[in-house]
Amino acid sequence: MIDTEIQTPRGPAGIRLVEPVGPPASLLFLGHGAGGGVDAPDLVALTEKATAAGVRVVLVTQPYRVAGRRAPAPAGQLDEAWTAVIAHYAVPALPLIFGGRSSGARVACRTAPLLGAAGVVALAFPLHPPGRPAKTRAAELPAELPTLVLNGDRDAFGVPAPQPNVEVVVRPGATHDLRKGVTETAELAVDWLRRHQWAG
Repeated sequence: MIDTEIQTPRGPAGIRLVEPVGPPASLLFLGHGAGGGVDAPDLVALTEKATAAGVRVVLVTQPYRVAGRRAPAPAGQLDEAWTAVIAHYAVPALPLIFGGRSSGARVACRTAPLLGAAGVVALAFPLHPPGRPAKTRAAELPAELPTLVLNGDRDAFGVPAPQPNVEVVVRPGATHDLRKGVTETAELAVDWLRRHQWAG
């Protein structure tokens, strides 16, 4: 496990690189939620399960969080910093999988088609702000790429409907933090990676 920072156009981003035991089958980038960090239980569980299955994981802390701010930067700035991280760590021989939870899932979804990702894992994708279902973000889901959405059935931010190439798995009893059944949620994500031959 390596913790470091790299420069982006929006300031330094934090990087935690977690290597699998053997040669990596793919490269999974994971971003955090708006007010949280890469130590969120669902990101920790997915990192553990993915690296055990032969996936190299890059956990990305956005520059605003590195600077100590809780309020997220605008979407364009988040995407810009994320893009710089991808450019720094991408390996031509490895499939790139983008992912994250909540705000980080939105960043992954928005940038994946433009940056050559093979697929997306979206944890707790925030379909709309709580209590405002008309303000949908469904258009951010990249229907042109294999995408897995894992949301709790009690998520106040809503649950997306399946779309072409977008598989939605609803976790019973889970809220937006996905703490309930977090290990099983991570296993579902890794099973999906295996189905696409992005994990061993």
